[in-house]
Amino acid sequence: MGTAVVVGAGVGGLATAIGLRRAGWAVTVLERRSAPERYGTAFGIHPTAQAALDRLGLGEALRARAVPYRDARIRRPDGRVLAALPLERIERRAGRPELLVSRPYLIDALLAALDGLGGTRVAYGRAYAAEDRDGRAHRADLLVGADGINSAVRAARFGTASGPRELGTDAWIGIAGFETGVYGETWGDGRFFGMTPVEPGRTNWYAAVPGATTAEELRAAFAGWHDPIPRVLADTDPRTWIRYPVRHLHPALPAFTRTDGTGPGGARGSGAPDARPRAVALVGDAAHAMTPNLGQGACTALLDAEALTRAVAAHGARALPAALRAYDGERRRSAQRVAFGSRALHRFVTARRPALRDALVGLLPG
Repeated sequence: MGTAVVVGAGVGGLATAIGLRRAGWAVTVLERRSAPERYGTAFGIHPTAQAALDRLGLGEALRARAVPYRDARIRRPDGRVLAALPLERIERRAGRPELLVSRPYLIDALLAALDGLGGTRVAYGRAYAAEDRDGRAHRADLLVGADGINSAVRAARFGTASGPRELGTDAWIGIAGFETGVYGETWGDGRFFGMTPVEPGRTNWYAAVPGATTAEELRAAFAGWHDPIPRVLADTDPRTWIRYPVRHLHPALPAFTRTDGTGPGGARGSGAPDARPRAVALVGDAAHAMTPNLGQGACTALLDAEALTRAVAAHGARALPAALRAYDGERRRSAQRVAFGSRALHRFVTARRPALRDALVGLLPG
């Protein structure tokens, strides 16, 4: 049986801890926050990520509270439909629909599953440090960085050449206390607004606007747009909204794993003792943080977690270098393609020449 330290108790970190525990590993999860992170609104879970959750034994927990995402459109601010989102095609090919689930519920479901496996401690209020004061993080066989776009594990063990890059747009998310019945995205001049179902009686919404830093500015940015957008913003409490800068990880990492036992510039071969783990892997935003435009952040984190833990289970603690090579080979290029696609879509959606963009969108198949 191997030992692992997972840094970060978000979706990717908890899913990784579950997969490792199911493989018989002893796992400690370090989380710098003092309590589970239940902020946020909704996650879209693609069929491929649903299959990953099934393999982790979490599919039924997801489906207990998720709702299918169907019949969504891309619109102009005046309400004219430009195209349909390809949800029907996704469902037809995969044999199951895209699902939407409340983020707090998914976090709680992952925590419950981890608790049910036993033997795993989630240490809240415990941040990762490259030289941990008691060395606990460095005696494990495997260190997993699942600590987000500002990953301390990535900085300490992979260097700082890749890091967060802001794109000059603020994103806003919230929950409306009614069902709008109008779903999809509306694209305007340099800004967009989206709505999805999340659970009965509620609607998940999100928006991106350059320069809007207050609720009043956000409402003004979408004044005059088609119903129910102004109503959603007018009838929801701004104190419940979340604003954050749109960022991505740049440049792309050349590897998601390390197996040499030293950090950047370390003393490999110097004869100095090195108590740190010889195997380090990154998952989720720590490895490939992306813009939210494709709605694939949670999905890629789940796919990373399942692929990493499957590789570790197959190779065992004595063959971690081979396991990490398998994980990197399966996930790095795939995840980075999704991140690149999301960044390209962000640029397209927030274009300042919407007439040309809308004409191109109108050519898409329904």
